Amino acid sequence: MFADPKKNVEQLELTPGMKVADLGSGSGFYTLAAAKAVGDKGRVYSIDIQKELLARLKNEAVRERLYNVEVVCGDLEKLGGTHIRDFSIDVGIISNILFQLKERDAFVGEVKRILKPGGMVLVVDWTDSFGGLGPQQGDIFPFNQARTLFEKNGFAYQKDISAGPHHYGAIFRKI
Repeated sequence: MFADPKKNVEQLELTPGMKVADLGSGSGFYTLAAAKAVGDKGRVYSIDIQKELLARLKNEAVRERLYNVEVVCGDLEKLGGTHIRDFSIDVGIISNILFQLKERDAFVGEVKRILKPGGMVLVVDWTDSFGGLGPQQGDIFPFNQARTLFEKNGFAYQKDISAGPHHYGAIFRKI
């Protein structure tokens, strides 16, 4: 019914050894799926501003023996706010946060800063407000606006992914 992080990550075609940043990781479902995909030689940085969610996620990663997960408390809307080195990430994952951001250009600038040249970013967000779940109808950040946001900030649209009936999904590549 809703977006399935495991299926969405599979469509990214991650390979062992990649470095991934889950930006605005929340409960960490994408982090855990990506950690399994990149394996022991890979690394997944789970970045969120909510320390309690990060602590729960770290405990879950350890419980699942995913020792390639690093949790980072950071401000995604500030340059340098992720505390990740420049040009060090292969793939970024952005799920269900665009509608919440106030400084979207700054956020995309931070994503661009941490991605390697040619790095990819998966964007998944709500297409509608479904039965009181997700954002209010007026807060939805539609795909056409997301595409414009990324393209004007140095990304090229690559392809859509199937992200579920109430979400859009797209992959962009850093130019």
